[in-house]
Amino acid sequence: MDLSIFWFVLIAVLWTGYLVLEGFDFGVGMLLSILPRGDAAHREKERRLLVNTIGPVWDGNEVWLLTAGGATFAAFPEWYATLFSGFYLPLLLILVALIVRGVAFEYRGKIADAAWARRCDLAIQVGSWVPAILWGVAFANLVRGVQLDEAHQYVGGFWALLNPFALVGGLVTLVLFLLHGAVFVALKTDGEIRARARRLAGVLGVAAVVVAGGWAVWAQLAYSTGWTWVAVAIAAGGLIGVLVANRAGREGWAFALSAVVLVSAVVLIFGSMFPDVMPGLGGGNSLSIAEASSTPYTLGVMTVVALVLTPLVLAYQAWTYWVFRRRLSVKHIPAPVGLTWQRIKDAAF
Repeated sequence: MDLSIFWFVLIAVLWTGYLVLEGFDFGVGMLLSILPRGDAAHREKERRLLVNTIGPVWDGNEVWLLTAGGATFAAFPEWYATLFSGFYLPLLLILVALIVRGVAFEYRGKIADAAWARRCDLAIQVGSWVPAILWGVAFANLVRGVQLDEAHQYVGGFWALLNPFALVGGLVTLVLFLLHGAVFVALKTDGEIRARARRLAGVLGVAAVVVAGGWAVWAQLAYSTGWTWVAVAIAAGGLIGVLVANRAGREGWAFALSAVVLVSAVVLIFGSMFPDVMPGLGGGNSLSIAEASSTPYTLGVMTVVALVLTPLVLAYQAWTYWVFRRRLSVKHIPAPVGLTWQRIKDAAF
């Protein structure tokens, strides 16, 4: 296989890892104020429970995004330049949201104060909702094609990215991540919140069938190629399987099938783009894989490094998930141990 095509496929695999793993992170973050019930104290315990389900893994999941971005920069520098300059504002909003979200995760438990916890929860939710929508908008534009000049520079402007097809694409990733997160909560928790997550997953599954199914058919008929109908069919079967497995209480199967849906979505997106990395709107001035790729020597060195290090990264991440595989419930949530504002003031003055 030509190394440029190999790296195009490998970057698709890296995005698959990011969307599957970070997807349930986003889902849990968005559900932070939706799933908890009861009095104020119990709701706080359930919110801490939700945060703890992803606490050991959320930062590791973001490594897939960094790797995908770095691989794009090294393997396809012209793609990287066109993409990150043309999509600068939405990518900046995503970056800011991820930073705010990460800070909130790390500092939420440092101060034992209800108002502080609410602010951190808001930051986590905003930092989850914004990327969940904007990633869909960005990828939908790559499927549709963007306005490129003869030098393969994006000339459409920010508002051109907010076309109907892209906005529906943002709604698709939003619903799929919410579903993925609800299924993950049902898989990782026990007690009342597990039952609530299963009920919500049933509702979100129906919404995903309608929204994602409609967008996939639109993409397939308007912008994609024949063989990607296979990905659409697998995604449809996966969504139905999620509903069936969730109804039967088989959360593990439901989560696996939800991941299959996201994998199929990436196949549809990258299959629609091929053989381009930045399709031009209407087919004009598209940036192809061959035009955007680095030299064969660079790709060869990258391939050797990837073949050595990728198995190690996968093994480490698999071990992490195995270590933290147990279900959690509110009884596992201890009393807050963070500093109070008074103690912080006393220490400062």
